[in-house]
Amino acid sequence: MSAAPAVLDRDGLSALVAVLVADGRTVVGPTVRDGAIVLSELTSADALPYGWGVELEAGRYRLVPREDGAVFAHSAGPQSWKNFLHPSREQLWSADRTAEGEVTFTAHEPAAPAYAFLGVRPCDLRAIAIQDRVLTGGRYEDTGYGKRRRGALLIAAECTEPGATCFCVSTGGGPAADPGYDLALTEVVDQGGHRFVVRVGSEEGARLLDRVPHHGADLVTEATARASVDAARDRMGRSLPPVDLRSLMGASLDAERWNDVAERCLTCGNCTMVCPTCFCTTTEEVTDLTGDHTERWQRWDSCFDLDFSYLHGGSVRQTPRSRYRQWLTHKLSTWHDQFDTTGCVGCGRCIAWCPVGIDITEEVAALQAERGTESD
Repeated sequence: MSAAPAVLDRDGLSALVAVLVADGRTVVGPTVRDGAIVLSELTSADALPYGWGVELEAGRYRLVPREDGAVFAHSAGPQSWKNFLHPSREQLWSADRTAEGEVTFTAHEPAAPAYAFLGVRPCDLRAIAIQDRVLTGGRYEDTGYGKRRRGALLIAAECTEPGATCFCVSTGGGPAADPGYDLALTEVVDQGGHRFVVRVGSEEGARLLDRVPHHGADLVTEATARASVDAARDRMGRSLPPVDLRSLMGASLDAERWNDVAERCLTCGNCTMVCPTCFCTTTEEVTDLTGDHTERWQRWDSCFDLDFSYLHGGSVRQTPRSRYRQWLTHKLSTWHDQFDTTGCVGCGRCIAWCPVGIDITEEVAALQAERGTESD
């Protein structure tokens, strides 16, 4: 879209949420709950985390107050938009046996609310695009995901405050929003006030913007917004080594470093649960006490689960070493073979929410160092 950037003030942001709610959309955005900034349904902009930021480190997450009242100046929390587009548990079908002994099957229609996602980080915008490719771009579409995704409106919030565990730039991304959004907001808080530069990315986004109070972006505000995003690019807390990660992972299958990480890894699966691109599922059957009704449910699964690779005779990956190696090599290497892209967007969630603080960037650097030593 070639529309000139506009500006919303705080009242304009409130009006934006109000219009979305009035349209019957389920507005989901960041809010403070249980000591974290989480994603939840919003009924008004008052629930947004004005004046809150976060401090992050490996295995550590902490809310901190901000004096400037900013609303989007925080890094990714424990959830991603995957929780809504690709829910952790979803019914697929049910079956019933009649008194005559006949069995009938009923497909379950997936829930498909008209979502409006407010505050989608650029890393998460890229993660949604990756999941689109995985879950709808192949031969067999995940119909539930497809329905929810096609009905979702994406309002991005560009990053001006990267966290200590962020490394999106080294995965080929950055703090600026890539195409794929309907509207993109860049927050500016300075002597000129608290406001948001808005860029339009779709016709639906243009129609939405027309319905809320806004004005054209002045040159100073627009330049300040761009400078804030550009500065964020140079303030990433982490980075992956600048090497061919696909080749490195493939050449490091027998590395000693896997033994080191295996001694620390709890194989809890937290990294896969918080990852915005991990997509693996399994199915389970649920029956009632009569035996006349059963349901099949799809739920998230993890390659860290011992049963994930279970075949007749036992699990293929029985050790923490093999399961961590599977996760990391798939994420950074063999994902390319399946989907022509990396599976990592550099959001840093796996680092912050690992209970023992395992750092993916540290592990890759160690593999590179070991590989470099072997090559000498």
